[in-house]
Amino acid sequence: MKKYLGIAMFVTLGVAASASAANPFSDVPAGHWAYNSVKQLSEAGIVEGYGDKNYGGDRLMTRYEMAQIVAKAMAKGANVDRLASEFADELDTLGVRVASLEEKGDNVKISGEMRYNYTSFHGHGGTSKPDKSILRTRLWLTGAVNNDWKYTAMLENNQNLRNDSGDETTNFQRAYLNGRLGGCDITAGRYQLTLVDGYTYNTRFDGVGISYGKDIKIGAFYGKPTELYNDVLKNGDWNYNKLYGATIKGKAGGLEVATGYSKFSGNNDEIIMSKYGKNNDKNGLFNLGVKYNFANQASLGVVYLKSDVDKIDGIRGTNDNDGYIITGTIKGAKASKPGSFGLAAQYYDQGYGTVLAPTQNGVVIPFDRYGFKGYALAGFYTVAKNMVASLQYYDLESKNSGDKDQIVWSHLLVTF
Repeated sequence: MKKYLGIAMFVTLGVAASASAANPFSDVPAGHWAYNSVKQLSEAGIVEGYGDKNYGGDRLMTRYEMAQIVAKAMAKGANVDRLASEFADELDTLGVRVASLEEKGDNVKISGEMRYNYTSFHGHGGTSKPDKSILRTRLWLTGAVNNDWKYTAMLENNQNLRNDSGDETTNFQRAYLNGRLGGCDITAGRYQLTLVDGYTYNTRFDGVGISYGKDIKIGAFYGKPTELYNDVLKNGDWNYNKLYGATIKGKAGGLEVATGYSKFSGNNDEIIMSKYGKNNDKNGLFNLGVKYNFANQASLGVVYLKSDVDKIDGIRGTNDNDGYIITGTIKGAKASKPGSFGLAAQYYDQGYGTVLAPTQNGVVIPFDRYGFKGYALAGFYTVAKNMVASLQYYDLESKNSGDKDQIVWSHLLVTF
């Protein structure tokens, strides 16, 4: 929308201004129809204009600029609930401003999600795993610490609907602070760490992460994998106690490029060390990924991975310690838009040392250390607002055992 039109709306919202002062914008003369409105909002600190002292009223506003104005108007007590809802995503990206606005309402906010999923296994070396039917509920608690920092916690409950053995679990899964310091975004505590788009690691992490930049973002992290991470790998082969690394991400138009290096070290399992050798107590992992987005309607990406773990004589699969993933998507299901849908396809060829705790819904066989290859197909559909259904199919083969799995994974995700 034109800037004058957008600003004129706020004058009717009862935004208070200070005593009369000179109009700061040279391109809005006293005789202009919007002079009083612009002057009032400038005095209230809601509009700032541009560095050349011009208001720029004939310019088209970006959604981000409009979200900044909405945030400031809310801070002044204006009733802009409809606009806040419309620009909710942009307000979220403002971070500090949103946190400061939350202080005017309830200091702690609660949101959540409920996910029902059904998983069917086939293959698995000539045997078949039992099907899984899991109901998972997550509650998120977010509290404003001050204008720059907020605290986030997450409680998770899981119920196995396939038996009556009383194996329901409720755990305190996340607890972390995040905010800005010296122009950097910082997260510290137990939070979700996602490496290489989740293809190598996508679970809880105890440590600190820092990032700087916008179109080119530089990041670093230091800490350790959580116990849950080690529990996923039942054989303990990747029982690391330290994890650190750095990432660089950049985008220009529809092109996105990401690279990074992660170091897993300190495998403290003496049995594993005696079996595989002390040189396997660490794993350095390099990644490089390129993705292109086609007018927000489709994307195509490829990721290359390279691990420096040592080959183990006589162990099949350890001579292959690199890999790649090719991904294609069409459209995307948006929780706020009923009827929206998305399709995705992936091809995996991940070698020894590149598979640690990936995201694949916690059901894929090759959570062994030797890697796997195969493909996945997925479809997503928003059946109603904040209710997204998904159907995913995996066809994978372990590089160590040669076992094959065909997995059908379906879910209904409800957010509130």
